[in-house]
Amino acid sequence: MASLLDMRRRIKSVKNTQQITKAMKMVAAAKLKRAQDRVIAARPFAKKMSEVLGGLSARVSDDFSHPLLTERGDENYLIVLVTADKGLAGAFNANVIKAAQAFIADNPGKKFRMMAVGRKGRDFFKRREIDLTEEYVGITGTGTVRYSDAAEIGQNVIKTFTEDETIDKVFLIFTEFKTVLSQKPIVEQLLPIPKIASEGASEEAAQAEYIYEQPPAEIFGKLLPKQVETQIYRSMLESVASEQGSRMTAMDSASKNAGELIDTLTLNMNRIRQAAITKEIIEVVSGAAAL
Repeated sequence: MASLLDMRRRIKSVKNTQQITKAMKMVAAAKLKRAQDRVIAARPFAKKMSEVLGGLSARVSDDFSHPLLTERGDENYLIVLVTADKGLAGAFNANVIKAAQAFIADNPGKKFRMMAVGRKGRDFFKRREIDLTEEYVGITGTGTVRYSDAAEIGQNVIKTFTEDETIDKVFLIFTEFKTVLSQKPIVEQLLPIPKIASEGASEEAAQAEYIYEQPPAEIFGKLLPKQVETQIYRSMLESVASEQGSRMTAMDSASKNAGELIDTLTLNMNRIRQAAITKEIIEVVSGAAAL
């Protein structure tokens, strides 16, 4: 049985841990509010841009082609995986990594390459048999996302896709923020940009007629790269909001578990102390009786 001193030391250690988890919960809650506001503000623009470009690309004449719209084969995939730079966020990183593994398993015979955005995904797949072409770490570690970082990643993806003709498709895997308690891993085709309106697009948007004030080549030359950058930016915002929500939930559970453990340890400590007091009383009484 542990001594009274050992129990006191353990209780103090758990209390210190509880203070840390409570502080991390408060920090995550503050970051979550900012991240949630930014992702809610970014969703309408990203959705409408996908709808408009999806409709435009589906209705463009056959004599026009663009590298980001050109369909290729179906053998070589490039995955852009968005994870967190830090842990202690519950099952957030594990779920999106499992989604990437499931996507690879569901496409046997394909050749995969990966761009890892986030330290956790990079560290996991670095030890696996997959070609990591690029890695971006430290971008989301502060809980904020800059569009310039997303634009850099997007330009690199576009350059890799256009210059390397062996890449047939590019997929974006990230975690979509639903609520504080619910986050969902998402797999989306990033390139070539699908020539259909995005899911959930209105019938009016699908049948809209467009008048080109500039030639299609000029319009698509500017909008299609912007579409790739916007989708990557949105995925990073979604990922950060999901990370903070998952971390806040995990730290709340950890604080409650620490409180329950403190109560249990305190009860055991009182029992040990009571047993020691009883033993001393018995020894005193036994000594008096012997005299």
